Amino acid sequence: MHTEDEINKIHAEFISKLERHYGKYDSNTNKFESTSNSKIARDLFYSDSQFSRLINNTASEGELTRALRNVQRLLDVNELRGKVKKLGEKPDDSLFSNKKYLFGIGLLLLGCILTTYMITRSNETIDQTEEPSEETRYEMLRWGFENNYVKPYVRLKELPEDCYYPCYKYQGKWKLKEEYKIPFFRERNGFHYVAKEVVMYARCMDERDDRGESFEGYEYQKHEIWYDKREVPIDSFLTKDANPKLISSYMNSNFEDDPNYVKIAYVHTFFKTEFSIDGKEVQRSGKAIGRDIEFVPQDVLEKEAVSAKLLNELKSETNSIAKNLLDDFSKPITCNPTMAPNVDFNQIKEGDVLSFDCQFSTGRFLVDYNKSYVFTDQYISTFCR
Repeated sequence: MHTEDEINKIHAEFISKLERHYGKYDSNTNKFESTSNSKIARDLFYSDSQFSRLINNTASEGELTRALRNVQRLLDVNELRGKVKKLGEKPDDSLFSNKKYLFGIGLLLLGCILTTYMITRSNETIDQTEEPSEETRYEMLRWGFENNYVKPYVRLKELPEDCYYPCYKYQGKWKLKEEYKIPFFRERNGFHYVAKEVVMYARCMDERDDRGESFEGYEYQKHEIWYDKREVPIDSFLTKDANPKLISSYMNSNFEDDPNYVKIAYVHTFFKTEFSIDGKEVQRSGKAIGRDIEFVPQDVLEKEAVSAKLLNELKSETNSIAKNLLDDFSKPITCNPTMAPNVDFNQIKEGDVLSFDCQFSTGRFLVDYNKSYVFTDQYISTFCR
């Protein structure tokens, strides 16, 4: 009885906190007056069925406790969002109109959203098939750079009189130019990683006193994990010379057309990259903020010629990637510097490419690969004069 009372108490507090944001709750219909349950579920990064268990008080005590913390984070996020909006409406001579201060709060807000999302996803079981949409994930990052309140970019009028501020023309949206694939080792051979999509927002790191020679990018990455039924060893895909590279037949292969390969999951990653401009060269480093796994639906996987036991093993091994956020398997050990798209940074433009040759460590192998960004939406298209 004690446990039941505790659960009821947590559920009541859960409802109470939701009412603060979504209006009065009708216990007869299990609905809130201003927002649908599906919308609330998306706000909290739950599936409809998960939220239904929470709202109907059929979830476990642990689930309710985590949900309570998530609602509190949602309230905190909205409080910060309100502060950002008010600061954005203050006159230019206000202390709080300082762009760095606004963006600092904006990053804190984005961090709260990502933390809520990642903690929620990290507590899901590996058999969960109802996932937030790709749009929901991307919207979290897009909001931090495409809104009327947070001002992340250095503006033209803020540049020094001599116009030496190389990063200003790199600001804006970049995307992955071409997909790439990498074989990687977990507890068995057979896993392959295919980079499908990257959207990166780049901004000058004006908080650094380096005359605009560094900028950072916040990336949303969508990648795929495939399994080779033959479990061909990794070195079979590498050249045999002193510095092995991925063979061309592997790079040009299409897993979708090969019955030996089974798509297991999608990997959604938030990634922070730092770039430094050194004359004609640009250097890259980075780390993951967080990631989660979206498994291919069970009914689709069951159609593949793979046993249920093996599927569960593959899911378990794949899920460990998302659970261990500190082990960033998408981060390269090294990336060689690349040549700047133009020696004159004032001439950087949409359509330019930043192409990095990198190395990835998997097991005892170092695998070379190329990651290229193409500039799709430039914040400042004019020149500093």
